[in-house]
Amino acid sequence: MLESYFNILVVFALVLVGYFLSKKGLFEKDTMRIFSYLVLNIALPFNMFLNMTEKFNKEEFLSLFTGMLLPAVSILATFGFSIIYGKLTKVETSRKGLFQTMFTVSNSIFMGIPINLAIFGESSIPYVLLYYICNTTFFWTVGIYLISSDNQDPTIENVKLDVVGVIKLLLTPAMLGFIIGMVWMLLEIPEIPVLSRFANHLSGLTTPLSMFVIGMIIYHTGIKNLRMNKDTFGVLLGRYFFSPLMVILLSFIIHVPDLMLKVFIVQAAMPAQNTMPVLAKQYGADAEFATTTQAFTFLVYLFVIPILIFFVH
Repeated sequence: MLESYFNILVVFALVLVGYFLSKKGLFEKDTMRIFSYLVLNIALPFNMFLNMTEKFNKEEFLSLFTGMLLPAVSILATFGFSIIYGKLTKVETSRKGLFQTMFTVSNSIFMGIPINLAIFGESSIPYVLLYYICNTTFFWTVGIYLISSDNQDPTIENVKLDVVGVIKLLLTPAMLGFIIGMVWMLLEIPEIPVLSRFANHLSGLTTPLSMFVIGMIIYHTGIKNLRMNKDTFGVLLGRYFFSPLMVILLSFIIHVPDLMLKVFIVQAAMPAQNTMPVLAKQYGADAEFATTTQAFTFLVYLFVIPILIFFVH
């Protein structure tokens, strides 16, 4: 459990670095734009490529493929519930897409791998990655469309779910990294050492730069303005109650091995995606709401972890 806490504290430490360097004037608003571009167009695609090529092999992937049904259906069920909950609580139209995405999608790799390793050990990693595939596919298609639909900036083009729009979503740098990584793994293309080292260096930028951006946004927003509201509270309910609950309820219909189920429950009850504030800014959505809610999902997770560990054991 102590290791799990340290993993969360590392996240807060990186956010604080971004905040204090902004306060000192070293990170300016233009720095935020540059870091956001680096994360979404360079670091994250390599990160997703490596997740598929280094942590899976073809035989393992194909043997576990049927296990994707439970996380896939649970994510869709959680998304459906986010729509209903949003209507009942009258979520603001300008943040509806952000709300539904943060309610539904978890931080399944950066937080998922170390937390599951701390709880279950190495045997949990294949199941962590099964959830990641479902989570990532939803996030970079439906999730991006939803975030784009909140667009308040007329100079930014909305994503559409027609043929051209879907192709554009599949050709975003992050999704391309994911697809190329999956094809590379399935074709069993040998590792190219120079490419792997290059990719690892760039992939390593994803988390620190994303956290720095969150720290910058918090500074420019004003830390006193980070207040809990009903929509943020709704996201917290989605992340830590409804999302794992959907996995548990569906497991009575879609049967999976015991360890796989426990990993899926832990994966479903993770903080929101750490790139949410960056994406909100890029697509002209409510970046302030994304940052505030992101910060609260990390903070509340400190109290969720011991409950989660007790439950799965």
